[in-house]
Amino acid sequence: MKTIYSLKTVLIVVSLSSFLFACKKSFLEVSPKGKLIAQKVVDYDQLLNNLSVLNIDANGEGPMGDEVAAVDPYFSGTDLRIQRLFRWEDIVYEPSQYADEMIVPMRNIYLYNKIINEVSGAIDGSEEQKKSIEAEARAGRAWTYFLLINYYGKPFQSATAANDPGFPIVTEADVTHNSFTRASVKEVYDFIIKDLTAAIPNLPTGIRHRLRMSKGAAEGLLGKVYLFMGESGKALPLLTAALTGLNSLGLPARLYDYNTNFSSGGAFFPMMFFGPNYPLPQANEEVLYLKQASLPWTLFDNMLVLTKEAADLFDPADMRLKFYSAKAFSGPAYPNGLMRKTMPAGVQYGVSLPDLYLLRAECKARLDDLAGAKSDLEILRKNRMPSTNAIVPDGIAAQKISLLKFIIDERIREFALLGYRWFDMRRLSVDPLFGAQSYTHKLYTAAGAVKDTYQMKPERLVMRFPQKVMDENPGMQNNP
Repeated sequence: MKTIYSLKTVLIVVSLSSFLFACKKSFLEVSPKGKLIAQKVVDYDQLLNNLSVLNIDANGEGPMGDEVAAVDPYFSGTDLRIQRLFRWEDIVYEPSQYADEMIVPMRNIYLYNKIINEVSGAIDGSEEQKKSIEAEARAGRAWTYFLLINYYGKPFQSATAANDPGFPIVTEADVTHNSFTRASVKEVYDFIIKDLTAAIPNLPTGIRHRLRMSKGAAEGLLGKVYLFMGESGKALPLLTAALTGLNSLGLPARLYDYNTNFSSGGAFFPMMFFGPNYPLPQANEEVLYLKQASLPWTLFDNMLVLTKEAADLFDPADMRLKFYSAKAFSGPAYPNGLMRKTMPAGVQYGVSLPDLYLLRAECKARLDDLAGAKSDLEILRKNRMPSTNAIVPDGIAAQKISLLKFIIDERIREFALLGYRWFDMRRLSVDPLFGAQSYTHKLYTAAGAVKDTYQMKPERLVMRFPQKVMDENPGMQNNP
């Protein structure tokens, strides 16, 4: 796609200015127009410290989850893009706009391709160093393609994936390449698995910053990929490996115990005027691999809120409720039991411990290890509420389908308003144990009356490419 590179080239040059100061002045002076020059191993290593690798500016999945509602007048005054996403409209962007879901991810794919293709020829450094940096780039590219295929490709089904249109696979850092076609969903998933399988043996077990990829994080990511493909048997050992290798990470890695962290002297205490004193992303000990995007509907803005149905999923003693407010920021109380997310102000959806525990619990339940699934669930829940409230009821824990539904509900409790839900809606729509569901969004007046109801079409479990991309790539097929 011409769009991918014509736009990306400009953005890379701008973004790299934030960290190229670490290289020699001559590094900048000899860089030809439209290209980036790296020569030494340290140069390629520095490329992975780019803030745009961390801040991906893609959050379109957030307004599309079914745990989300909206309230006027806040909603009508917000960004048109968020309104269209919430209404599950076919067209989200104006004809002159690129998609936020593509701009930074495609810039990062260019960066990863450059490292993968060139670092082996660096003029210094050991072979072990070069392989490690290449492995990080491969794993980063895999994470990015996993995001993109979940935006623009249909949910993975083994019977149809080879024919379902996916996303263009780009492996060269070539700004002159201008002919792109969509690979199939299967081809993209095979590409992701190939990258991660090649990367894992050469990745470090310990890292110096959470934006860098470790072996354990890559194993967890690959396990998630397999689960999204319906391959629980392949996913389980990888998720287990990720969770058992935490002591080798080199950085603190643990679930926060909300029972103590919300008490006096705890990590989230004191409560501030906008919400809990939540740790900064780079210090978040629940994060193994840091990828983040800002969420304008948390903290100060009021346009998207938690539905009453989702709020009712929480036990009253669940400490996660402390991350919500029944009142609009600097405004009155919401009607009908709706709640605003206060913190965190961004989504962490690289590789995180809560996600890994819930994914492993789901794998175990699907493989009929109900006791193991219950144990993983309770490890997380005991860190979110008092132990007596955290126990999964026996009647639920003894039945596979009931337990699976409880796990999926736990994912809502853990990740509500953070964007995870739309991805789960996608994969569950082709799961024979769950099947297609009907989803609606409601827009309320300030008094609590339903102003509008929006029904999601099945087609909106996949995003459409913006018209600007299609105009510049006339041979490429768009989604319905």
